[in-house]
Amino acid sequence: MNGSLNSRPGLVDINLNRGPAGLGFNIIGGIDQQSIVNDNGVYVSRIKEGGSAALDGRLEEGDKILAINGASLENRYHHEVVELFRSAGENVQLRVMKRSHLSNGPAASKPNRQPSTSTLGMLALFAGAVSIIVVVALYKRLK
Repeated sequence: MNGSLNSRPGLVDINLNRGPAGLGFNIIGGIDQQSIVNDNGVYVSRIKEGGSAALDGRLEEGDKILAINGASLENRYHHEVVELFRSAGENVQLRVMKRSHLSNGPAASKPNRQPSTSTLGMLALFAGAVSIIVVVALYKRLK
């Protein structure tokens, strides 16, 4: 469970030993399961209490995993990444970009997402349609 800092700020290599419950964290992301629009990155979504990652203490929710045992995770499907983790062996080396150095990564395990413009537009359209229906119903009653 050792690691080293690289020359790039925020870039860390973390070695974890697989325990009885695996490596002790969950991931989100990949080409087919983007957690952030236009970002195919793979992120730590949860650290499991008592697991290898929690005991090591360096991997955090929101960190971006760049590679597993030297294999880049860039432009991979989620199931491919899961399979890389499953077949990685007992000693696993992770190359990680810490969340504090990410410009577009999740800031926490549950990102605070704002409603998109299209969602707000749909709500306004729905409210307008309901208003029209109410006005038409009232008009018919008054006749």
